[in-house]
Amino acid sequence: MIGSAAAAAAEPAPAPPLAEAVGVSKRFGSTVALADARLTVVPGESHALVGRNGAGKSTLVNILTGIFPPDSGEVRFDGEPAPAPGDRDGWRAKVACVYQKSTIIPELTVAENLFINRQPGTRGVIGWKRMRREAAELLSTWDVQVDPAVPARELNVQDRQFVEIARALSFGARFIILDEPTAQLDKAEIERLFTRMRALEESGVTFLFISHHLQEVYEVCQTVTVFRDARWIATEPVADLPRAALVEAMTGEAADLGRSTGHREPVAAGVRLAVDGLSDGAFEDISLEVRRGEVIGLAGSSASGKIELAETLVGLRKPHTGTATLDGRPLPFGDVRKAMAAGIGFVPRDRHAQGLVPELSVGENATMTISDRLGPLGVITPRRLRSAAAEAIGGLDIKTQGPDQPVNGLSGGNQQKVVMARALAVEPNLLVLINPTAGVDVKSKEALLAIVDEIRERGTSVIIISDELDDLRPCDRVLVFLHGRITAEHAAGWNDHELVASIEGVSS
Repeated sequence: MIGSAAAAAAEPAPAPPLAEAVGVSKRFGSTVALADARLTVVPGESHALVGRNGAGKSTLVNILTGIFPPDSGEVRFDGEPAPAPGDRDGWRAKVACVYQKSTIIPELTVAENLFINRQPGTRGVIGWKRMRREAAELLSTWDVQVDPAVPARELNVQDRQFVEIARALSFGARFIILDEPTAQLDKAEIERLFTRMRALEESGVTFLFISHHLQEVYEVCQTVTVFRDARWIATEPVADLPRAALVEAMTGEAADLGRSTGHREPVAAGVRLAVDGLSDGAFEDISLEVRRGEVIGLAGSSASGKIELAETLVGLRKPHTGTATLDGRPLPFGDVRKAMAAGIGFVPRDRHAQGLVPELSVGENATMTISDRLGPLGVITPRRLRSAAAEAIGGLDIKTQGPDQPVNGLSGGNQQKVVMARALAVEPNLLVLINPTAGVDVKSKEALLAIVDEIRERGTSVIIISDELDDLRPCDRVLVFLHGRITAEHAAGWNDHELVASIEGVSS
């Protein structure tokens, strides 16, 4: 007994977690971004953080990196409280995040990016040779095979990531958050990233790995934490968690009980849109057909290529290769005006940045796409504008004081209806909707999706691109994008579990 007690006393105490969030909550106005969230990351592992959009992952990352203070709860590193808000050097020594959107400055060299705002030198004079030498030593230490003298714009996506990791490690941080690191990488680059992660783990670096591709979690991580609806749901060893159970934790629905869309017979009308072998930097070799009166959905992560394909179809982008025809006529790539004239209506992904002119009235915004029809020789007559605007306001039940009200005075849902009205004003044969219900209330969402059902009855074809499963329920088919390719197709009747599994890149 005494010997056992002595042996127990001699055992070293377990090391504290490298990073820990306990009871963390965060609100933005009436929106609950996190509620009693938790995370425990032990040294030397790759720990995955997964969840659907809106689960709270990004808010937690902002709290873990000191950008936002929590409203309640605590963040600790190595068992000690996190640095004080505003102590940037203190935070940099503990944690760094390599974001999906690179923070590397293309115009600077690799060395300048590594030592930005802390260039070596004396009396305010930068020691350029010393900086390049120290940059080379830093890159060599972490086996980052990049020339410190080259401009950062010449690096590929993956090498920019490695430079960002090296920069973070140079501050002393050994906890690195990777936010969607594989989103813009091909298969060979992903494997190279994973090889570097494993090597860095052996050197004492710990990763929090955030990805929409669950198959990658099983390849590179030892532990996974699941968030859903701003709350912690589970933390489990990856090896002990079947794929179906992981998807169930993310959606809250079992594989055989997931919410299902109603079954519909396939649309048998003639082909309206035919896409053949379209490729550009964001998507590759895309071929698909959309029939008259058919509604199809495009699903996938934010960097899957689905949005870029939609923007190509409506004239915002030019593909490198491939063709597309609408009612047998070639689409005018790279020209939005010609795309509208060809019969395409479009609701962009961000109504604030791309959809509305806030200084103009409801009527002016709703009729912007048909201004050439509102008066002779391109001169808009107020009577015709008011008449067309009144028709749009009545048809979509836009809550406004009238056509002359500034559009920025409307609620979010009514602003989105104005954007929809503008797209419908051209009487499109194909309507492309990107995130059509983003930032609107439940009743506005129902009204916007009801419009889809109305226009399909008139023979209009619709493509819905959305991260929200409810937006995809009116679809006759949903095509899933992964790393720029179509990897699955689900007919109406899919349930949440199977669609999410396809989006996340796993089979249950």
